[in-house]
Amino acid sequence: MNCSVVIPVYRSAAILPTLLERLAATLPQWCEDFEVILVNDGSPDDSWQVIEDLLPRYPFLVAVNLMRNYGQHNALLQGIRQAQYDTIVTMDDDMQHPPEEIGRLLSVLQEGYDVVYGLPREDRHSWWRRWTSRAAKAIMARTLGVPNVRHISAFRAFRTSLRRAFAGYESAFVSIDVLLTWGTTRFGHVYVRHNERQEGESNYNFRKLLRHTFNMVTGFSTLPLQMASALGFLLTLFGLSILVYVLGRYLLYGSPVPGFSFLSSIISIFSGAQLFVMGIFGEYMARMYFRTLGRPSSVVREVRKQDDV
Repeated sequence: MNCSVVIPVYRSAAILPTLLERLAATLPQWCEDFEVILVNDGSPDDSWQVIEDLLPRYPFLVAVNLMRNYGQHNALLQGIRQAQYDTIVTMDDDMQHPPEEIGRLLSVLQEGYDVVYGLPREDRHSWWRRWTSRAAKAIMARTLGVPNVRHISAFRAFRTSLRRAFAGYESAFVSIDVLLTWGTTRFGHVYVRHNERQEGESNYNFRKLLRHTFNMVTGFSTLPLQMASALGFLLTLFGLSILVYVLGRYLLYGSPVPGFSFLSSIISIFSGAQLFVMGIFGEYMARMYFRTLGRPSSVVREVRKQDDV
């Protein structure tokens, strides 16, 4: 088996030497030929300088430097497109995904799956991170109609041929897991060791996770539009029931329904629903607008290998 390991890099200058050392000791046990693609995602620290210093030591290292920070999934997509071997492994740069566990993913992949996720036996993230992650997975499973997508993580192995399904994809909004569902439904998972972050703090916060989930739902499914249609239908029925009530009261008692508060409440409900539905339409129109602009998912400043040193 030949494999390409893709790792997005952001604020990891202190971790990279140890990470490369462990990968160099682990990958020969599972792969005849291999490469490690480090994608510097506009990291503000010395990560790119450290990568350049590591190039002479590791002939399998491929260094990709992006023009600016585009986000984890965008950097991953660029690394996936740079990969040359038939199997791709993606992992984080903080060593919460132990390189020694890569073999477990590759073993399960050989059982006939196209994608295998490495799920943590014991999650080291904070409670809010675990909760938002589970919510995002549940939403993805519902919107994409792929139940196995609930078992996802950033530690994954998949067949490089899958990238043909999204070869022409160009958008600033990227979700690797969604793109993989465009090529297959044969997903598997295996439980692996999950370590504490070696240095610093996670770059993901609640706002970023919420934004990624929202972008994923509105960018790759029509579920919000269907929800808006359902809401509009229910409020129409509600309005008709109010009309029947008002007419019935007038016919029975000869007087309309009294009270300004009743009327203002009805107007507020319908106005709020209209603004909500218009907001959903606006999100879809914004994504269509950005796609017409031809905004790329990422732009490479330079790609370097040991031969270039």
